[in-house]
Amino acid sequence: MSVTAKELAARLGLSEAAVSLALNNRPGVSTATRRRVFEAAREAGYDFSRKALSPGAGRGLICFVIYKKSGAVVDDTPFFSALSEGVSLGCKQAHYDLIIRYLYEDEDLENQIAGLRTGGFDGILLLATEMDESSLKPFASFKIPVVLVDAYFERQDFDCVLINNVQGAYLAASWLISKRKTQPGYLRSSYRIENFNQRADGFYKALRDHGMSPSKSPVHLLTPSQEGAYEDMKALLAAGEEPAGAYFSDNDHIAVGVMRAFKEAGYRIPEDIAVVGFDDLPICEYLSPPLTTVEVPKQYLGEMAAKRVIERIENKNSLPLKIETAVRLKKRKSV
Repeated sequence: MSVTAKELAARLGLSEAAVSLALNNRPGVSTATRRRVFEAAREAGYDFSRKALSPGAGRGLICFVIYKKSGAVVDDTPFFSALSEGVSLGCKQAHYDLIIRYLYEDEDLENQIAGLRTGGFDGILLLATEMDESSLKPFASFKIPVVLVDAYFERQDFDCVLINNVQGAYLAASWLISKRKTQPGYLRSSYRIENFNQRADGFYKALRDHGMSPSKSPVHLLTPSQEGAYEDMKALLAAGEEPAGAYFSDNDHIAVGVMRAFKEAGYRIPEDIAVVGFDDLPICEYLSPPLTTVEVPKQYLGEMAAKRVIERIENKNSLPLKIETAVRLKKRKSV
C-alpha cells in the first residue's frame, strides 16, 4: 500500500503541512526540504497521482515536470513560482487535474523517466530550462503529448512555449546604447543554457544594428546568482578590471550582485555605470537605484503552456508549434 503524506511527515520528522507544500510544489519550504521529501516519497512508493485520480477528477491528468540539472538556474525563485501558478491556473480553467514532479539529472534518471511513462498522464509539460538536446532524447518516444516550457531547440520536434529572449536582449541593449551613447558590455552567465544563448544573439544583433562591432564589447563570465556574481565581479575589480560605462546582464541575479560590487568599489549607478537586467524579479524595484530590466509575463507563460498541452491532448493531429510570448523593457533608474 502506498505511503501517505502523513506517514512521510512522521518518517522525516517534518510537519504534514511542510510535506504537503513540498509535494505540491508550493512556496514555504526550502529546496533542500522539497528534494528530501521527493526522494523519500519515491523510495516509499508514494502515489503522486492519488489526488488527481480520485473520484470527481477532471477531464484528464497533466504532469508538470521540473527538470533540474544543477539548480544553478531553476530554483525556488519568484520566476518559477509564478510560472507554476500559471500552469495550475491554465489546467484549472480547462478542468484538467495537475500534479508536479521533479526530475534530478544526477539521480537514477532512467527510473524517474520510466515512472513518468507509467504514471497514467494524458500530457506532460516539461520545464526544460536547464536541459540540452541530449537530455530530451528519452521524451521523444513518449506516446502522449510532451510540451517544452521555457526552452526551444531547433532540431527537436517538440511543441515549445517560451518567451522571446532575442527580443528582450535586443530591447535592453538598444536602450543602453540610446541612453549612454557608448558600447555596452555583457554580464554573461558562466553557466550556459539555451535561453542565455538566445539572449546573447539579441544583444549582439542590437550592437550590429547600431553600427558597433560585437568584438569590442567587454564580456565578463559570472556565476548566475546574486552572491556568486558579486564575488566574481569583486575579484575582477580587485585584479584591476576597468568596467565599461554600461552593461546588459543575462539575468537579474547577476545584475543585482554586480551592482553591489560596483557600489562597494566606489562606482555610482547610473552616473558611472548603467546596468540592465532580465526577468523583472520583485527585488528589482526595491534596489537603490531600482533596476531597469526585461519584464517577463511569467504567469501568462505558464497559462499558455497548459493551454497548448491540452490542445495537443484533444487534437491528436495537431502539428508541433513554437509559441513565443513577447516581453517588454521595464525602465527604471539604473540607466
